[in-house]
Amino acid sequence: NPISESDELKEKIPDAAEKRFLTYGYGKTTMVEIATDVDMSAANLYRYFQNKQDIAAECADRCMCSRNDHIREAIRQPSLSASQRLHIFALEAFRFNINSAKESPKINELVEYISNERKELVHEKINAQCSLIAEILAHGNETGEFDIADIIATSRTVYTSLVIFDVPIFLNLFSEEEFEKTANNVVNLLIQGLKKR
Repeated sequence: NPISESDELKEKIPDAAEKRFLTYGYGKTTMVEIATDVDMSAANLYRYFQNKQDIAAECADRCMCSRNDHIREAIRQPSLSASQRLHIFALEAFRFNINSAKESPKINELVEYISNERKELVHEKINAQCSLIAEILAHGNETGEFDIADIIATSRTVYTSLVIFDVPIFLNLFSEEEFEKTANNVVNLLIQGLKKR
């Protein structure tokens, strides 16, 4: 199926909006500016998205999917133990956020908007992260490395323990080295609790 011109435009709009949101901030970006960036009128833009909030939600969703794909690929290397996968999960989430914050200083503005106004997207992100953790924990049970009775509940607990490394707003609290060291320490502690006795 060839991509129609309409579908192509619908893809370009979030691309252009994301650049603006991450450069100038969500609050300082207008629909007119987004329309101009994709060579269309603001009136035409409303045929594709009802408002700026819907475009921001689309941008956030794409970013979260990209991040999850990146982490999923990193943890699915066949030679890794479950413990190694859990370390990679925490460190890749942290590094992804660090890189996003460096490349896009205004990202917290978009995160704040999504957290306050589009809670369903945040819950989708949390569920996707918990799913990846559950996959790691199930692998640990299969290999005998872990002994977990309730993988779903445990994956939520593990996610909650790692959330500070997963939210860009916390990144200014410590240096990269301190954060990485703390992430490793937290994962080591979690692994001790998950291991088969």
